[in-house]
Amino acid sequence: MSTDKRVLTVQDISCVGQCSLTVALPIISACGIETAVLPSAVLSTHTGGFTGFTFRDLTEDIPGIVAHWEKEKIGFDAVYTGYLGSKRQIELVRDIFRRVINKGGVKIVDPAMADNGKLYTGFDMAFAAEMGKLCGDADITLPNITEAAMTTGYPYCGEGYDEAYIEGLMQAVLALGAGAVVLTGVSYDPKQLGVAVLKRGEKKPAYYFHERLPKNSHGTGDIFAAAFTGAYVSGRSMIEAARIAADFTVAGMKATIGDDSHWYGTKFEKVLPLLVNELNK
Repeated sequence: MSTDKRVLTVQDISCVGQCSLTVALPIISACGIETAVLPSAVLSTHTGGFTGFTFRDLTEDIPGIVAHWEKEKIGFDAVYTGYLGSKRQIELVRDIFRRVINKGGVKIVDPAMADNGKLYTGFDMAFAAEMGKLCGDADITLPNITEAAMTTGYPYCGEGYDEAYIEGLMQAVLALGAGAVVLTGVSYDPKQLGVAVLKRGEKKPAYYFHERLPKNSHGTGDIFAAAFTGAYVSGRSMIEAARIAADFTVAGMKATIGDDSHWYGTKFEKVLPLLVNELNK
């Protein structure tokens, strides 16, 4: 029997824009892991700055796809979820967790729904509550500070917080039921940005900080989540996977700086060799 790992990622396809499945598939594959996809929707572009984009909801296709996998006895060593467009899709993903994950498989949830204190267009707090249930099902969840606050009801603080606030927020996420939380966008120093990792039963998180770049890029959350998944399923510890993913994301952002025509995404493809080399050490 093959010992190779197989990961399923469930999220939308934005055909142009370097996010969601067009990021997850190449990055996890580059980590040497077979990557299967379950598209939740197909968009001509992502929604961050484009207008007039097309959108096709694939919710009704999901049950039949999963039923076919069950019939063929296809299972997955990890399921990683990203952007989900509705409460119904969240319900279907919770069902996927029960039906097609191999024994000992890992459930990784990126609750991609909010940032900078605001929900994405089309979402409300009822959706956030359902996403909180999905995070509670996860072995590892990867929220930013806004998503962690909105899925738990914990007070949101975008800046000026201290370690006690971050620890309380992370414990609130664990209280949902998650096995571990990897919190992104953490900063105690204006020159640094980083990640905090806390497992159930632990009191203090582990941190990894990197330089804060002067300009943000689209898709960095998806890039981080995909690289984290690839590194973790490859056998790295959570904090090591977080470090690898953060460094890779920053490298992609640096490769994009200076090209104003590339406002819609991050040039992660340019730095894929760095990720491969890191995982081959």
